[in-house]
Amino acid sequence: MKTAHSMSLRNIAIIAHVDHGKTTLVDQLLAQSGVFRANEATVERAMDSNDQERERGITILAKCTSVLWHGKAGETRINIIDTPGHADFGGEVERILGMVDGCVLLVDAEEGVMPQTKFVLGKALKMGLRPILCLNKVDRPHADPDRVLNDAFDLFAAMGATDEQLDFPHIYASGKNGWATLDLSKPNDNLAPLFDLIVDHVPPPAAEARKDEPFRMLSVLIESDPFLGRLLTGRIEAGKAVPGLAIHALSRDGKEIERGRITKVLAFRGLKRQPVDEGAEAGDIVAIAGLSKATVADTLCAMEVTEALPAQPIDPPTISMTVSVNDSPLAGREGDKVQSRVIAARLLKEAESNVAIRVTETPDKDAYEVAGRGELQLGVLIEGMRREGFEVSISRPRVVFQTDPETGERLEPIEDVMIDVDDEFTGIVIEKLSARKAELKDMGPSGAGKTRISLMSPSRSLIGYQGEFLTDTRGSGVLNRVFSHYEPYKGPIDAGRKGVLVSNSDGETAAYALWNLEERGTMFVGAGEKTYQGMIIGENSRSDDLDVNPMKAKQLTNVRASGKDEAVRLTPPRRLTLEQAIAYIEEDELVEVTPKSIRLRKKVLNPSFRKKRVRED
Repeated sequence: MKTAHSMSLRNIAIIAHVDHGKTTLVDQLLAQSGVFRANEATVERAMDSNDQERERGITILAKCTSVLWHGKAGETRINIIDTPGHADFGGEVERILGMVDGCVLLVDAEEGVMPQTKFVLGKALKMGLRPILCLNKVDRPHADPDRVLNDAFDLFAAMGATDEQLDFPHIYASGKNGWATLDLSKPNDNLAPLFDLIVDHVPPPAAEARKDEPFRMLSVLIESDPFLGRLLTGRIEAGKAVPGLAIHALSRDGKEIERGRITKVLAFRGLKRQPVDEGAEAGDIVAIAGLSKATVADTLCAMEVTEALPAQPIDPPTISMTVSVNDSPLAGREGDKVQSRVIAARLLKEAESNVAIRVTETPDKDAYEVAGRGELQLGVLIEGMRREGFEVSISRPRVVFQTDPETGERLEPIEDVMIDVDDEFTGIVIEKLSARKAELKDMGPSGAGKTRISLMSPSRSLIGYQGEFLTDTRGSGVLNRVFSHYEPYKGPIDAGRKGVLVSNSDGETAAYALWNLEERGTMFVGAGEKTYQGMIIGENSRSDDLDVNPMKAKQLTNVRASGKDEAVRLTPPRRLTLEQAIAYIEEDELVEVTPKSIRLRKKVLNPSFRKKRVRED
């Protein structure tokens, strides 16, 4: 097999707002560079290999791939990293940009510049990269590439781009149909212009000049392999990685973490990782096996190297929740991983490979505080655990406050929110968010009959708002948000949730009882479902909580025939998804998550103990 440097090399990241077409474009780049054989069966969005990524249609984990391009400049190996677009997974984006020499910023030619476009572009410019702007989906009916190009230029300027960065090349593309062109008046049927632009515009790795120095590499991604153990991925900054080489790992402050030997060097070739027995040289992106403690942001280097490579500080988490053992009356019936030590081990393993998540033990030994970047990121973690057979209880998410070191003032996270809605719903959206202490920054038309609203809002006020927003806009609104900065605490926020209907006994729900309760509010459960005292079975139409009996069967008398009136017609229950449930609950409530069910419950199940606690508070 050729070594990495018998040919030219380019390392690029594809960055964009969520759903602007990154993964689909990478599929086409792989197909057109000959990674797939002509007769090979391929899956759509080949890079999104994780089940949740396929279902949600988003990229959660950064993926590496590599293609060979035979272009005007000869043969070039292009390492491509497909990054997550969602800000909740932004911890991945900033570190990945440190291991590439260029990036393709993808912007939807219809939607234009969005909050996450701003987020990922800001990170790229700060690292000195010169992005290539790719205006994707130009074949959509309402696409306006000229407007979007101007908006992108304004964004570059507003984010402090240097003159060199402002002189960015741009290209028009349809990732879905697999074509790109530098000039819309000259149509094309392939992605060759994009490949050639990458080779011409992105510089080869500067590290190539340091291939005779001792081995140094910054670990950027971590994963575990059942056969090879811990795999650390990064770009070799100097020297050569060869199996058998003695290395040690240094933390960001230069302290030695562990010593070991490289057991395997894996390079990315298409969608597969292949061992490179003769080693890989400076500039290439590889995964290394052989260490057991080193993690993301650590420097892996030859024994004679004593200084750590500079690493990106990790953005602090902005939201946290408590994950505890499931102690409901139905616990242990659906999952097989229910003990606190098993839950703790799983959470700590997640925190190890996902540096944007922080896990701390609480004074109550059966519960753990899990902090992350947003509700979606925490929801993805819990959904993953649920599929693995875990049963857990989850508290309402809380924002992570900070203290101003100079004034001692309490600071809270503020988010940049961008909303696209039909004109008729702008009033209700602004009214609701203003009541939640959000500040309107800008508002203007964004296409036929639509308005784009830009606000700055405390993270607290957005917890649980998504469902309400979709109801208010009849499902047509799009809400995008990204962490911006910290500001002084803005005072209490009234989210205005209604009360809940709480079961007052254990058993199975009866259709007749639920039918009678329907006038009281909206049901979350159907007939014949197991419930217990303290479980939330619906939303009250009023603001207070109400204890009800959902098991009450109809009294039979000798006057009526026993079968009559039994077939009551129930309104289908409102089933909450995991994220909706987490966002819905209040401070005194929990979500019980098992492999088969999502139930809402009160923390204190017994109604008299609950009332006593309310009086004490």
